[in-house]
Amino acid sequence: MVMHRETGQLEHTIFHDIGHFLQPGDVLVLNQTRVIPARLYARKIPTGGRVELLLLRRQDARTWEVLAGGKGLNSGKTVQVEDGPQAQILAVLEGPRRLVRFSQPPEEFWDAAGHMPLPPYIHVPLADPERYQTVFARQPGSAAAPTAGLHFTPRLLAELQQQGILIANITLHVGLDTFAPVTEDRPEEHKIHTEWCQISPQAAREINRAAAAGGRVVAIGTTAVRTLESAAQPARPDQVVAAYEGATDLFILPGYQFRAVDALVTNFHLPKSTLIMLVSAFAGREQVLDAYRTAIQEGYRFYSFGDAMLIL
Repeated sequence: MVMHRETGQLEHTIFHDIGHFLQPGDVLVLNQTRVIPARLYARKIPTGGRVELLLLRRQDARTWEVLAGGKGLNSGKTVQVEDGPQAQILAVLEGPRRLVRFSQPPEEFWDAAGHMPLPPYIHVPLADPERYQTVFARQPGSAAAPTAGLHFTPRLLAELQQQGILIANITLHVGLDTFAPVTEDRPEEHKIHTEWCQISPQAAREINRAAAAGGRVVAIGTTAVRTLESAAQPARPDQVVAAYEGATDLFILPGYQFRAVDALVTNFHLPKSTLIMLVSAFAGREQVLDAYRTAIQEGYRFYSFGDAMLIL
C-alpha cells in the first residue's frame, strides 16, 4: 500500500515496484541490526526444573538483562543452559526480567544453544532462520527483526541504486519493549524502554548530503525513524542528523514534529502499540486508521511477515 499524506490517496501495488515512487537522490536508511539466537533453554540447579531465558540487553561481556520464564528464579539461583554454560541470577528486576551473569560470553555459545526469538504468533519453526534476518543485517544485537526491511532482496537494492537511489546504513538493536502494548489511558505515561542505536559519521554525512541536494530521507522501518529522529536532536541547524551513538528512549506520539524523516516504509502493526502511534504521528491518526480499514478490506497481511506500507 502507498499512502500520499497530503491528499490521503491510497495506491495498491507490489513491493518490487517501490522504485516507481522514489526519485534519484532519495536516500534509503536501512537498519543493519542482526537478530541474535536470543532464546535459551536451561535447567535449574539442582532440581532440574525447566527455565527459558530471552536475552534482551547486554550489560557487559557476561552479564545480560533477560526475560526469564520459570518459577523460583530468585537472586543467587544458578541454572544450566542446555548445550551451554551455567548462569547465575544476579538480581530480580521488574516483572519477569532478571539480571544474569553467564560463566562465558553468550556470543561463544549461542550458535549451539540459542534459538531464534520468533514472535509468539508464528507457531511453525523456520526451516531457514535467515528468513527472519534482513539481507543487509550486519551488526548482531536484536531480540526481534526490523521487519520492514524483510521485503528487500539484494537484486531490488541493486536496482534501486542503479536508479540513483542512495543507501545509508544505521543500527538500532530492537528490544521486545518495542512491541509492548500501551495499557495506560494516557499514552504519554507509557514507559518506553531504551534501545541502543548508532549513526556513524559516514552515514550522517551521506544523509545530510542527500537532504541538502533535495533528496528525501526514506526511513525503512520504525526503528530507522527512532534512530534518525534521535540523531536529529543534537544536529546543527545546517544538518538533518548528527553522528550519534547511545541509548534512545524517544517515544513518538501524534503531535511530534519530525525533523529528519520525509517518507517511511513500515509493516501493518498491532493496535495499541507504540509502533502504530509512531505511524499515526507521521501520517495522521484518522488517515492511518482509514488506511488500516482499507487494508483489512483488501486482505493485506499484518505483522512481522505481512505486507508493507510506503508513506510519502
